[in-house]
Amino acid sequence: MEIDVYLFFDGSCEEAFATYAKLLGGTQAALMRYGDAADGPPSYTGSRRILHTTIRVGGRSLMGSDSPPPGTPGAGHGYEKPQGFRASLGVPTPADAERIFAGLAEGGHVEVALMETFFAHRFGMLTDRFGTPWMVTCSKDQGTGTAPKAPARKRRKA
Repeated sequence: MEIDVYLFFDGSCEEAFATYAKLLGGTQAALMRYGDAADGPPSYTGSRRILHTTIRVGGRSLMGSDSPPPGTPGAGHGYEKPQGFRASLGVPTPADAERIFAGLAEGGHVEVALMETFFAHRFGMLTDRFGTPWMVTCSKDQGTGTAPKAPARKRRKA
């Protein structure tokens, strides 16, 4: 079983994924536009919006799309701002964390500045200029980017 992240945008998917591929060293594995869907509704005709894209980063997939073009029947209410999650990046070195965090923060909003913590050489949280919420972690657990282990608690003598 694999769990990967799928992100949604309101017309900025192509620019966002170009940015993510550059920052994360990803390679584009797929790119389809609504306008390429021969059997799509008339609103798809000529649309440059992204129907689906995938970049591969370190053996994982980051996928995304734009909301359907305006006027698409049955498309619901379109794009909604992401909430209730963060895409989590586990990076191998503090230098990688600093470079990637700075790139994602450009034009975005930093919620937790990148810093050393009890569990990470570097940890920070931000929302990039495309509206995607991120956590960047360079773990002290051999730089694996895995979830931190809670520190051992000392037992009090009764």
